[in-house]
Amino acid sequence: MIRVSVLYPKSEGATFDHEYYRTKHVPMAVNGWKPARTEIDKGVDGPFEAAVHFFFESAERFQQCMGLPVTGGFPKSSLRSSTAPQCECEPQMSTRSFVGTAAWPSASPSTAAKGPHG
Repeated sequence: MIRVSVLYPKSEGATFDHEYYRTKHVPMAVNGWKPARTEIDKGVDGPFEAAVHFFFESAERFQQCMGLPVTGGFPKSSLRSSTAPQCECEPQMSTRSFVGTAAWPSASPSTAAKGPHG
């Protein structure tokens, strides 16, 4: 499984339409690509205003999706033409191999709040 993240950096004076991103842009990608899972983040702190994380069964499946019409083939319906209304920034992409999630074993409420090392 791989995770493809698209990160939108914060920049002075730039705006980002989170509502458009969540209700129009990301659903267009999900409907066209059919990823295994998708997560959307809204920046609270740090260098990014927003991010979306697409999970694909393999790198090959992701590459197939990059060749689909929804990715950039049709001017009025492609993801590339859909980016402009939501942000005034240049998105960054990161592809990583997803290896799993972590949990603290036998964490009591007091231990979980502190973390595994106190």
